[in-house]
Amino acid sequence: MGMPAMWDQMFTRGFSDMVGKSDSGVERQADLYNSYSGFNQAQSQLMQSHARLETLDTQLKDTRTLAPFDGVITQKLVEEGDTVQPGTPLVRYAYTKYLRLQVEVPVRLVSQLEKGMMLPARLDVRGPQVMARVAQIFPMADASGHTVTVKLDLPEGTPGGPGMYAEIRVPDQSSAHRAAPVVPTEALVWRGSFPSVFVMEDDGNLSLRLVRLGVALEDGRMSVLAGLKGGEQVVLNPPVGLTSTSAK
Repeated sequence: MGMPAMWDQMFTRGFSDMVGKSDSGVERQADLYNSYSGFNQAQSQLMQSHARLETLDTQLKDTRTLAPFDGVITQKLVEEGDTVQPGTPLVRYAYTKYLRLQVEVPVRLVSQLEKGMMLPARLDVRGPQVMARVAQIFPMADASGHTVTVKLDLPEGTPGGPGMYAEIRVPDQSSAHRAAPVVPTEALVWRGSFPSVFVMEDDGNLSLRLVRLGVALEDGRMSVLAGLKGGEQVVLNPPVGLTSTSAK
């Protein structure tokens, strides 16, 4: 069925070329150009589709946050339904394998610290005492508080966690020759997290004083950094319910 049409096209095209009404070579080049243009358009549409897929994948990845280390969320800064923008903090994340202390040290004491120095530290009031290494000393001081931020690394495996209360002992050369008063541990009274002692005043009355403890001595006593003057008489093993008394 196709042979007559093919012969007719062959003789017709040849006759048209011969009389100058058409040029099969030019028509072939035009067909090839149109096919090439269609191929380029299809390839461009394919690349655009790939780009849209990559954009969708990126948007899907933005819905998940992956931390580069193991830890715990210490603070959530947004709530469900809040509108956020790129760069908005969502949570505070803490790396708990190695703990670090951040303290504000008075300016007059910072000059006595250096990087790598070991300082005694205590987590919580009754926690164990460990040695912390000075890791970073900030180069600028806080103008309002006259303190300098110092960061210290705790030994691996130290019991504790982010947000805990800690105490750091910083050497003070100005008070190196001043003897601190000491009290037996049996005289300490704990009201929450604050240590106190009952002191016998000169008039025979009892006074409950808050004290700031220093280090534990080998004989079972504790040094007192503030709250006592020295030479005062304290009550050992005070009974439960004992309160301060006043002169009448």
